[in-house]
Amino acid sequence: MAVHLHQGDLPAGLKFPNGVAIDSETMGLRPERDRLCVVQLSGGDGTAHCVRFAKGQYDAPNLKALLADKATLKIFHFARFDVAVMKKYLGVDTAPVYCTKIASKLVRTYTDRHGLKDLVRELTGKELSKEQQSSDWGAAELTQAQLSYAAADVLYLHQVKEKLDVMLAREGRAKMAQACFDFLSTRADLDLLGWDEEDIFEH
Repeated sequence: MAVHLHQGDLPAGLKFPNGVAIDSETMGLRPERDRLCVVQLSGGDGTAHCVRFAKGQYDAPNLKALLADKATLKIFHFARFDVAVMKKYLGVDTAPVYCTKIASKLVRTYTDRHGLKDLVRELTGKELSKEQQSSDWGAAELTQAQLSYAAADVLYLHQVKEKLDVMLAREGRAKMAQACFDFLSTRADLDLLGWDEEDIFEH
């Protein structure tokens, strides 16, 4: 596994022909309060790129162009959160999007375990460590353990997507999954506007 740390933006010229797996690390789980610290990306080739942001410095033209590039699929696990964070701090609509958590919930109805660790274990046979999940991502220097953790969260998403795609097709739910993915931008807007807990579809 190779991990490259970049300050403030991706280097120019990076290409992700097979789509790009993306995750983010923040100071907490409330985008309106907890700032974006790191965005990690992988093209599914065993290499990860981690972009670290100093507080308030989100001028990242190369990363923003990639997130908005309609020709590049962005693969997330729990895209709802990451898409909202990208909107809030980078000012960009991320599309097109694939969410492995949504796909899992649509086809792995035999279990209620849809976390990334469980998905990666079942579908790839790999074990993820979550030891650094609650560490200080806003620190002036990131540790090697933090970088390894961040990288691991994106290294296997391409493989997970491939397995979930087979299951979605088998169960006849691929079209429904795509409709859910297409709705994520609106769902992120609702979250950022304060409708993150209220279900507006309820009676």
